[in-house]
Amino acid sequence: MDKSLIRNFSIIAHIDHGKSTLADRLLLFSGAIDERKFKNQLLDDMDLERERGITIKASAVRLDYKADDGKNYVFNLIDTPGHVDFTYEVEKSLRACEGALLVVDVSQGVESQTVANYFLAIDNNLEILPVINKIDIVNADIDLAKKEIVEALGFKEKNIQLVSAKEGLGIKELFEKIVDFIPPPEGDEAAPLQAFIFDMKYDIYKGIIIYVRIVNGSLQPGVRIRMMHMNKEFSIEEVGVFRPEAVKVQGLSCGEVGYLTCNIHDPQEIKVGDTITAVANPTAEPLPGYRQLKPLVFCGVYPVNAADFMNLRQAIEKLRLNDPSFVHEPETSESFGHGFRCGFLGLLHMEVVQERLQREYDLNLILTTPNVGYRIVTKDKGVIQLENPSELPGAGDIETIEEPYLKVSILTPVSSMDKVMELAKAKRGIFQKSEFVSDRMRIVFDIPLSEVIVDFNDQVKSVTRGYGSIDYEFKGYMPARIAKLDILINDKVCDAFSCLVHKDRAYEKGLALVTKLKELIPQQMFEVKIQASADGRIISSAKVKAMGKNVTAKCYGGDITRKRKLWEKQKEGKKKLKQIGNVEVPQEAFLAALKI
Repeated sequence: MDKSLIRNFSIIAHIDHGKSTLADRLLLFSGAIDERKFKNQLLDDMDLERERGITIKASAVRLDYKADDGKNYVFNLIDTPGHVDFTYEVEKSLRACEGALLVVDVSQGVESQTVANYFLAIDNNLEILPVINKIDIVNADIDLAKKEIVEALGFKEKNIQLVSAKEGLGIKELFEKIVDFIPPPEGDEAAPLQAFIFDMKYDIYKGIIIYVRIVNGSLQPGVRIRMMHMNKEFSIEEVGVFRPEAVKVQGLSCGEVGYLTCNIHDPQEIKVGDTITAVANPTAEPLPGYRQLKPLVFCGVYPVNAADFMNLRQAIEKLRLNDPSFVHEPETSESFGHGFRCGFLGLLHMEVVQERLQREYDLNLILTTPNVGYRIVTKDKGVIQLENPSELPGAGDIETIEEPYLKVSILTPVSSMDKVMELAKAKRGIFQKSEFVSDRMRIVFDIPLSEVIVDFNDQVKSVTRGYGSIDYEFKGYMPARIAKLDILINDKVCDAFSCLVHKDRAYEKGLALVTKLKELIPQQMFEVKIQASADGRIISSAKVKAMGKNVTAKCYGGDITRKRKLWEKQKEGKKKLKQIGNVEVPQEAFLAALKI
């Protein structure tokens, strides 16, 4: 295929600025989908994405477009997530492109994740085309939005495209601008095959479907290929593109984006970022891979039924195929038996992984209280990376405990600046700098990760009446006063609720956990004592009174089916309970603990 007729581009933006709606409109306009089959969030094929109204996975699709110059162009479009927890998805996608559409909501203007994605695209040497979306809304101040884009990001006003993805305004002009503005791919079709893997997914019939971008050479079914980093060889069985459903093709040539299958069913044999070359005529050097992301939040994931452990292992390995930012290793808990200690990029990422494991693989899971990873410097000057509170060494062996800090950038209206500053300082933030970005303030704080992950974004939205936004990046480790907080149920430590907290917050968090557990643990046939312990002493305590329940007490004689119905109803209720020692703790208690 003629490379000059190919355009590879991603759509990037802050969350809720209209990326998926714009992708829908481009598909509709190009005829990739007809009106009868059209639905909103067309490329978001997970139920979870539709329910939450967010994009979680990047999606690739091929469009055909006949331009005004009479030529037939091929567009490879990749729609990406906007939430900061899924930045890695954006980064993976940008490597498959020469350009990016940077979408800005006309009413919101440039926000923190807009700036973060802009710099991600710059780092990947992409041509960036600014697009102002939602120009159809009442009182849209297009001139102010243009001014902000020019001042904050340095774009030329003549390149800014105006569209309404919802109403279809400006889409024809945007297509023409993409043809003129975004460069065609480079590369040599006669050179040895060089293709890199930018995503994968598991299919029960075809095995692992590998998303590739051909940088040099070409590939066809039947060719023997080698994964250069894994040093494994396979034969290609099927090659295709997404339109948006998978369509087989004869082959993929230099500059194209598509997929291939090799009947690989073991997720350990392949990884995202690897380079594919031909065995018969290999390339000398692999392409640069992706940077390794460090997870920021850790928690234990256990099956409710111990017999599901192997199913959980297989599910996690399949899920990791298209989410390499999620890491795991086996661990054992006194309360739950065998499970995995998993690392995530944030709480939303953790919730999404949990829901996908439960829905897609039909697993019933318990998640322990999330912790951030601490660094322990021991008396003999050794360094321990601590991800599990139960592995904390004794106080006599510890020189210092260091906690991870983030560089947090908050974009806020000037009128809300004082409230944002107070909020950041209440979260133990260290002020770094502030500056004007058009008519708003950008405030930078260094804040402990443990203070940011739970509800900081929600609180910023609250104090700025929805106009504030945050972006963050890992800064490093700083010394801190940390205590281990344990929850004891009937004098037994329940390691699911164990966590490391700052000493100033230990009493507050212990009291909150005990109070919440007292509400949520149902009355048992015996008294339940709930205690919070920090640094070896009890800091909070509560009791759940005993009760007795005989569901068939009122059934005097009659048909036995009456009693059976009541017993079945009681049994259904007990299914919701998770067993810890002798005390039944409902799943809601674990979920509530995550939010404290």
